[in-house]
Amino acid sequence: MELLIRNAKEVVTVSASGKRVKIGKEMRDLGVIERGSIFVKDGIIEWVGREADWTIETSTETNILDASEKVVLPGFVDSHTHLVFAGSRENEFALRAEGKTYQEIVQAGGGIWSTVKEVRKATKKELKRAAEKRLDEMMKHGTTTVEIKSGYGLDMDNEVKMLEVINELEKEHYMTVVSTFLGAHAIPPEYDNNSDEYVRFLLDKLIPYVGRKQLARFSDVFCEKGYFNTLQGEYVLNEGKKFGLRPKVHADELSACGGAELAAKVGAISADHLEHMSSKGIDALRESEVLATLLPGVSFFLGHQYAPARELIEAGVPVALASDFNPGSCMSFSMPMMMTIACTQMKMTPEETITASTLNGAAALGLSDKLGSIEAGKVADIAIYDIPNYRYLPYHFGTNFLRTVIKRGVILEF
Repeated sequence: MELLIRNAKEVVTVSASGKRVKIGKEMRDLGVIERGSIFVKDGIIEWVGREADWTIETSTETNILDASEKVVLPGFVDSHTHLVFAGSRENEFALRAEGKTYQEIVQAGGGIWSTVKEVRKATKKELKRAAEKRLDEMMKHGTTTVEIKSGYGLDMDNEVKMLEVINELEKEHYMTVVSTFLGAHAIPPEYDNNSDEYVRFLLDKLIPYVGRKQLARFSDVFCEKGYFNTLQGEYVLNEGKKFGLRPKVHADELSACGGAELAAKVGAISADHLEHMSSKGIDALRESEVLATLLPGVSFFLGHQYAPARELIEAGVPVALASDFNPGSCMSFSMPMMMTIACTQMKMTPEETITASTLNGAAALGLSDKLGSIEAGKVADIAIYDIPNYRYLPYHFGTNFLRTVIKRGVILEF
């Protein structure tokens, strides 16, 4: 199959020139080609350049897509979500509007526990059906790759159930789906707040099972007061590494508890959240190869402090953006909306947010050699927008300007 996208007003390549990730000032270089074209064969980009430089004759079987007056970007890579869940928590949204804090809601039996109860009651078929609809909607907003975590089961049967759903979605849906095991999301009530006992269960039973069955590519832990301390997190992540699960860390979301430093210590691929990270945490990430995945939608939705994006970028730490789509702290999967919030509240430039949502997001999943930019040799995951220029995307928020999604060279219709 051949596809020729012709005469785009702008092709935003996010060209990496062979680099795995962009840092510092590199994040502002988007490699924009005006009046650009892209040639795709068998799902792989074979050529990208100016329309005027296209000289290869197409065959009668080539699908030609006119992108005149449109802006072409790489498909978004949402590298941190909790997309598989049951139930909803709009009642908690109303309670927060009345002044209740997230911690108060959790202590009253809400928060993650309400979702855990619903997930445990839901069948695998019900979870999968709901997740498929969400994936379809994500693609309609330009996301073509997504990471999905477990973490709402918190026992053997239900964590495995969630991971099996994620793996089936990976095989069956057009979206590229990446699975993460988050058994260390919270301490389940049946362990009566005995975190050490629950960690022992993870180490002895759940992690070995997940690893042997190859149900996940990554393991994650929520390091925070009242959840898991850094020593427990280190045990969990190192045990996962024995079974081929590369570490990720929910780090420093509610307090500076050393999550970023833990990510650097265990060689995590990313440290996520970082709203309350310390200067020591920034130093630790700078001296390692850990990406900082920032989640502006959470701070926006909960009214919390934002992560120090400018300090991280200026320190030379690679920064990615993700939605953290989940029922409790960010009910949005619109990556353009995340870009708007990052620009207005975290003082990132539009160029930096595009890089962070594409190439660097792919790097946070170990996929930037294949995805995240429009370059010869990469998978043709492409989003086409009816906008005058790329800066218009985060500038005009709340409206979906997507016109066409191309996944592995196939034009999708919804």
